[in-house]
Amino acid sequence: MLVGDILRKKTPRVVTVRMNETVGIAAKLMRANNISALVVKDVVRSEGNTAVGMFTERDVVRAVAEHGANAVNIKVSQLVSVQQLISCTSTDTIEHVRHLMNRNHIRHLPVIDDYSLVSVISMRDIAAAMDEAINGKPQAAA
Repeated sequence: MLVGDILRKKTPRVVTVRMNETVGIAAKLMRANNISALVVKDVVRSEGNTAVGMFTERDVVRAVAEHGANAVNIKVSQLVSVQQLISCTSTDTIEHVRHLMNRNHIRHLPVIDDYSLVSVISMRDIAAAMDEAINGKPQAAA
C-alpha cells in the first residue's frame, strides 16, 4: 500500500504555522483544527509550500516545561529543528513511512511531491489503513 492510497481517503487539509509565530498561536491552531501537529513554513518564502519542519503537541509540552507560563510567547523557530526535514512522498510505501517514523521517533510526516507540500500523514492514518486492509472495512473513530 502506498501513501497516496491513504491520502485519497483523507480530506486534503494541511494546517501550517510560520516560524515567527508563537507557541500560543500554534497551540490555538492545533486546538481549533483538532490536530496534534502543524507543518512549519519558512518565514522568508511567502510563495509556494516551503515546509521546513513539524511542530507538535510534544513541542508545546517541552516549551511549557522549559519556559512555564511564558511558553505561549516563545517563537516556534526556537523549538523546531530545521536542519533536516524528514518527509515522504505519495509514492512511498506505508512500510517505508512507518519505518521512518519509528526510526526517528515521530508520528507525523509531511508528504511532499515535486517540491510541493500536499498533505501530512500520521501514524494513526497508517494504523487505520492497515486495520482496514486486514478487516476489510474502515473502523469507527474513537
